[in-house]
Amino acid sequence: MTTLTVTAKGQVTLKKELLQHLGVKPGQKIEVDALPGGQLAMKAAPRKGSWEEIYGMLAGKTDKVATIEEMNEAIRRGWAGER
Repeated sequence: MTTLTVTAKGQVTLKKELLQHLGVKPGQKIEVDALPGGQLAMKAAPRKGSWEEIYGMLAGKTDKVATIEEMNEAIRRGWAGER
């Protein structure tokens, strides 16, 4: 169990290991629910974004350029549960 200290401002800093366990990175949000018995439950908040944020995220990772036909085939296989 990890022990955290409350600052004079009433703030708590989560240790790096706890943030990694939650899968949270700098800038992301955490949801906290108050439970009975003075307990809290926390989890990483769902990320809200747009396609613009992920567009091009693989750019420069490979030299391969897929054709429309190859992309459509990959989509078809994914929906069919094929590898």
